[in-house]
Amino acid sequence: MLNNVAHKDLRVSVRYGAEYGDNVGSVLVFPTEYADIQREYPIFFRKDAATGEFQSVALLGFDKTENLFLRDDGRWEGAYVPGVMARGPFLIGFQEQDAGGELRKEPVVHINLDDARVGKSDGHAVFMPQGGNTPFLDHIATILAGIREGMEVSKTMFAAYTELDLIEPVKLEVTPMPDETYSVIGLHTINQQKLAALDGAALERLNRAGLLMGAFLVTSSMNNVRRLIAIKQQRRRAQSGTAS
Repeated sequence: MLNNVAHKDLRVSVRYGAEYGDNVGSVLVFPTEYADIQREYPIFFRKDAATGEFQSVALLGFDKTENLFLRDDGRWEGAYVPGVMARGPFLIGFQEQDAGGELRKEPVVHINLDDARVGKSDGHAVFMPQGGNTPFLDHIATILAGIREGMEVSKTMFAAYTELDLIEPVKLEVTPMPDETYSVIGLHTINQQKLAALDGAALERLNRAGLLMGAFLVTSSMNNVRRLIAIKQQRRRAQSGTAS
């Protein structure tokens, strides 16, 4: 658990790379960040293998270890970094705290001290000299709070979409280069015909729950599949030019 005494000199570098587990073809995302995600990434649904429940994912590449947004210099090629990636070595934990004589589990910030981005010489300071949070730590806390809230919203959202039979499986097959075809399986999306056919009562119910916009953001994000293909083609041409 992070605290301003034991970790008063701690610094954290903001870097991305395979060594930090960022070389993945998709990343878990949440409805609370759909508005930012849909500008750059395709949003799909996948079933969690352990629970069978739906989760939202942003597609980053076309195979399990391909993240087209990773740069060799440790930077992220995109204006918005999904929260699960942006949190870096920080995690949400819980601690029992006394609230008026009642013990409650409250969320607190944890950090993985074994992460290579954590040290005392480089990166952003976590605490101010007087012990207060730095703007960097406040930013991380906001990301973690968004993830926690997003997990709760996801449950409500998928229950509503399932009840209205709006979710359908989709097989994504792309051919970025003439000799290169990828089939991404296990994906689901919103059935646009069923969404358009919802009656007024169902639309109002979704809208009042704050879930209608999410369905439209998911469908509009599909245009970003073409963006991924374009990035893939650009990478292949650059590699071919280097090889030549």
